[in-house]
Amino acid sequence: MRILLAVDGSPYTQKMLDYLATHAEWLGASHSYTALTVQSLLPPRAAKALGKELVNDYYAEEAQKVLNPVHQFLDQHKVNAQCESKVGHIAETIAETADGGGYDLLIMGTRGHGALAKLVMGSVATQVLAQSKVPVLLIR
Repeated sequence: MRILLAVDGSPYTQKMLDYLATHAEWLGASHSYTALTVQSLLPPRAAKALGKELVNDYYAEEAQKVLNPVHQFLDQHKVNAQCESKVGHIAETIAETADGGGYDLLIMGTRGHGALAKLVMGSVATQVLAQSKVPVLLIR
């Protein structure tokens, strides 16, 4: 099974990884994994003022802050995974990557807000659920 792990470096990402580690069927050799982090676009005026090279360096640095601990965690559990970073609208980019990448499952952590909080604030997980055609496993 091809599995996309949506990660953001938050405690919810760590909870998701801990869940996978405690359920041997998820971290088995029969699966292939890609860890994906998505950086929000900087405001256009800020990006223009900073210049393309500095902005690209910023995105790369932020992605590595998220992906390095995830890669290390997966290595400790003898899981070979690809790591990928993208820039854009977070939920939309995750859903597009899952749908267009031939993944069988998308796994991500979530805060677990109640229905009212989701209605008022929205959430990345809620938006991904609405946009993705790939099954999504939310770990709370």
